[in-house]
Amino acid sequence: MSRKNPFAAMERIAEERIREAVQRGEFDNLSGSGKPLKLKDDLHIPDDLRLAYKILKNADCLPPELELKKEIRCTEELLGQISDEGEKYRQLKKLNYLIMKLNVMRKGSIRWEEDQLYYDRIVDKVGNEKRKRSST
Repeated sequence: MSRKNPFAAMERIAEERIREAVQRGEFDNLSGSGKPLKLKDDLHIPDDLRLAYKILKNADCLPPELELKKEIRCTEELLGQISDEGEKYRQLKKLNYLIMKLNVMRKGSIRWEEDQLYYDRIVDKVGNEKRKRSST
């Protein structure tokens, strides 16, 4: 005994309405007509999670790790624009904290050497910005 598709009737109705609209020419002048569709490759996402991920993406919700990376980038950009030394110091402390938090999120795989190099690079960048401003 085979199970019947409960949506089969709706699918037939939808197909029939689409066929009628094509015959009336309602799809003739659509933008992008004749061009390939730009579909996102989501084959790496399990079937049962694709819809949930799409809903979260459309709601502009990022996973916590990506939110943290975004906040790190914003803090870096802010550092380059700050002239007050006290505020720069506070933002550097915040950046250091965010990087450590990100590493903890990665299941404790803290790579201190890599983080120290990253931190040193940011400090150098901020120092260069300070020298540029003071020389002008």
